[in-house]
Amino acid sequence: MILESPLPETEPPRDCPHCPRLVDLRTACRVEHPDWWNAPVPAFGDPEARIAIIGLAPGRQGANRTGRPFTGDQAGELLFSTLARHGLAEGQYEGRPDDGLRLRDAIILNAVKCLPPHNKPVPQEVHSCRPFLAQAVAALPRARTFIALGEIAHQSAVKVLGGKLPKARFAHLAEHRMPDGRMLIDSYHCSRYNQNVGRLTAAMFDAVFARAVAIAGVSPPAD
Repeated sequence: MILESPLPETEPPRDCPHCPRLVDLRTACRVEHPDWWNAPVPAFGDPEARIAIIGLAPGRQGANRTGRPFTGDQAGELLFSTLARHGLAEGQYEGRPDDGLRLRDAIILNAVKCLPPHNKPVPQEVHSCRPFLAQAVAALPRARTFIALGEIAHQSAVKVLGGKLPKARFAHLAEHRMPDGRMLIDSYHCSRYNQNVGRLTAAMFDAVFARAVAIAGVSPPAD
């Protein structure tokens, strides 16, 4: 299935060459799983969103396989159920890019667009991908509230939004007002590992989105 980005002008090419380690992994995945997406994963959601969610990078069995952020793994189950509860998702999430799920007033971006080995990009890969994140953020005229999922996403978000890392330290549910007034809210990443060890519970995650909806002034959809 060919997925269309809501921000096509901000996306890297399918064979983006910037990070040799990620290129090598992408090439190996294409040999091992030729029916997978195996390419930079595009943004997903509403281009007029007031809330932008910044994740870390595609997961091997999730977005790298399906081509849609947080789709096909346990992280997506928690994320999309939480979005639906706050009126930010419409339709039924079924773990497939063709399940018809749509986001309302929310969009998902990633700090790193390609699958990293062991889900851990190195600093140079995060830096190399940051221009794509910056372009995506610049293409979101209504987004004033951002959610960073994990510390690496937090660091990239702060830099893209013009903040200073020493003044904006990562902590779950921490709020950081950026120089132009945009707000960044931190959350532990909704990874399977964080859920399994109890670092992030559904209630903790829900609190992040409740706060983001309140700050952004997003109202529930009409019946």
